Amino acid sequence: MNPSDPPVHRRSALRAGAGAALTAALAAGCGDRDPAGTSAKTLTHPAPTKPAATAVAPAPHRFPGLPVQIDHGPRDRARVALTFHGQGDPAVARSVLAEAERAGARVTVLAVGSWLDEHPGMARRILDGGHDLGNHTQRHIDISSMGEAQAYAEITGCAQRLRRLTGSIGTWFRPSRTQYATPLVQRLAVRAGYPHVLSYDVDSLDFTSPGATAVTRKVAGEVRNGSVVSMHFGYADTVAALPLLLTELDRRGLRAVTTTELLT
Repeated sequence: MNPSDPPVHRRSALRAGAGAALTAALAAGCGDRDPAGTSAKTLTHPAPTKPAATAVAPAPHRFPGLPVQIDHGPRDRARVALTFHGQGDPAVARSVLAEAERAGARVTVLAVGSWLDEHPGMARRILDGGHDLGNHTQRHIDISSMGEAQAYAEITGCAQRLRRLTGSIGTWFRPSRTQYATPLVQRLAVRAGYPHVLSYDVDSLDFTSPGATAVTRKVAGEVRNGSVVSMHFGYADTVAALPLLLTELDRRGLRAVTTTELLT
């Protein structure tokens, strides 16, 4: 299901109530909270293999006039893209997506191929929420240190998983373990079918687990029109920070959209 944006009266309430919460949290600090866990289920029969999705997902899009490597969108429009490294506990990932959707936000997920191997249903969950889904290499190791053949295998390995699960190689490619792709990796990404490599101009540092307040303050202090923000699935701080961060974006009139929408 693809939730719609909240109606005006909900946005007003969100700004009035949650805006005060943001001010208090940034002044006094707020504790981390763990996302809801998943309960074990006893199966009397082996779980069936999930078939590949029949609906074809969006393919990569070429944006004429933009460079191969993109780290932000237009600075004259009040939009930002929250982008997530797709790996980690799927329960936490679902919590992140649910928090975004509750606020009417859409995000971009760059999935690791080995994560999709373990949790194939996440690909369709991301797309069904109206989010962008892209490629973050097969194993998430340092692609900048690899030779040409190995680096290309990392890109195409994840692309193959995405195609098998969704019918598309995904809308974006982001290199692993680095903010910016080398010229070689850029060329290999283009060869694999990605016209652009997605970088970012704001790093949330949520993967260092600094606490929800620190994550919110870091992003809020740097984000502006057109920003592409790097965040991660798999961290409780990210789940706890997201409602406050989305409230702050809304207070500033910044709309959180997919990277495709940011650049369109």
